[in-house]
Amino acid sequence: MHAALLSDAVDGLDEALTAVDGFDEALVAGLLCPQPGQAAGLTGLADAVAGTPLAARVAEAADKALAGAAGEDHFVALAAARTALLGSVHDALTARVEEATGRPRVEETNTAAAGDSEHAANLYTAARSWLCDLARAGWQGIDHELVDGAAPVVSAMLPDPALRRLATLLDGFAAELAASCPGATLERFPVRRWADLWSRALLLTLPGAARASAVAEATGRLLPLGVDVQEHATAVQAQVHAVFEPADGGTPRLVRASVSAPKPDTVVGAGLWQLLRPHMSLLGAVSEGRAMDLDAMPVTAEGDLMWDDARARMGEPAEVFATARVALPTAAAFAVSPLDRHPARIAVPVLLEGYGVEEGDHGVVFQVAGYRLAVDTDRVPAAGPLSPEVVAASGACVGLLRWDAGEFLLQPLAVERTVRKKTVAVHAGAWAGGTTDKAGARAEKAATDAVGVLRERAGRLLRK
Repeated sequence: MHAALLSDAVDGLDEALTAVDGFDEALVAGLLCPQPGQAAGLTGLADAVAGTPLAARVAEAADKALAGAAGEDHFVALAAARTALLGSVHDALTARVEEATGRPRVEETNTAAAGDSEHAANLYTAARSWLCDLARAGWQGIDHELVDGAAPVVSAMLPDPALRRLATLLDGFAAELAASCPGATLERFPVRRWADLWSRALLLTLPGAARASAVAEATGRLLPLGVDVQEHATAVQAQVHAVFEPADGGTPRLVRASVSAPKPDTVVGAGLWQLLRPHMSLLGAVSEGRAMDLDAMPVTAEGDLMWDDARARMGEPAEVFATARVALPTAAAFAVSPLDRHPARIAVPVLLEGYGVEEGDHGVVFQVAGYRLAVDTDRVPAAGPLSPEVVAASGACVGLLRWDAGEFLLQPLAVERTVRKKTVAVHAGAWAGGTTDKAGARAEKAATDAVGVLRERAGRLLRK
């Protein structure tokens, strides 16, 4: 990996992000009666897309918004411009990562938009109306009456699988806003995050935008690289990153397989695996360091395996670092769908070796060929033996290259370190299939007890 390339400036990146930030700040006060201070954010967004097919529509939308007369089409145009700018940032950063890793470029795919039913169209219109009301009020103007307007729309969408993606987004967004009401009392706002959620939700109300991804079938060998665990108070998800080698000898591809589950807040640490393990046999393969043989496993056009245990069986031993050294360099990524092109979604598997390590007040930093790469140890899950101390003592690392707050970061998935003159690998997902580690075993037992109590209480309630 030519890490030094990551430090080179990306033309236009700062300008694109500045335009996005300006518009996001304008949303804080709302666009019902824009003040002079918001003008720069709106005109800056329009100027940033002046040389694109969006230019005329966004310029008109900015003018209408400045006059306090923006309608739904105008807000959609502004959201599209913002999303396009962040998409250009994503593409530029991804191209830089491909240059640094020397990987094959991704393949573009085109999927025809599917039609929507009249029922869905009406719900999209209702959701779009609520989102436009949010933009007019701004984050400072939100109150419970405004936020509660999403509830009937979400309730009507949830029974329809085709609308569930947008319904879930609206539900989560409304919950965040409700927890912050009234907006007039807040001192700080999650400006980028709420603008991300608003613009994404608004574009998903357009016909065909929320269509299901095209699905193909994958037959061949799956070589796991590591597990990214994402935990919230009431839910947990494990996402396995892997290299897929097609049985027909085609180009190896980077793929992901995810499993999620609701969780009580009393289940933490290694206990999380108990909730996830029954739903995906791949977690056992990760823990045991084995490949899996897939037979017609559904895979989306973005490289997400729609996991089905009936289409997978345990394969031969496959050590993660051997996979990273042999198979990873030639593995190509799938294309990213337009609405998913956002710098926060960059997560590229890489192998680093021969680096120096710095430890300080700001955490662990790897020195790779003169480039200082910050290590995001906060993303290392407590549900495994990998820790910041182990990462700092390593000499090789398989991780996900991410981008946040203006710089590239590395999220470790597995490391190699020397213990008593022997090279030992430590994996974040080592306990996914079970563990004999004392701390992990205690967490598993605590989770068993907690889940057992909850099931017994739920059974009592149902009997009543």
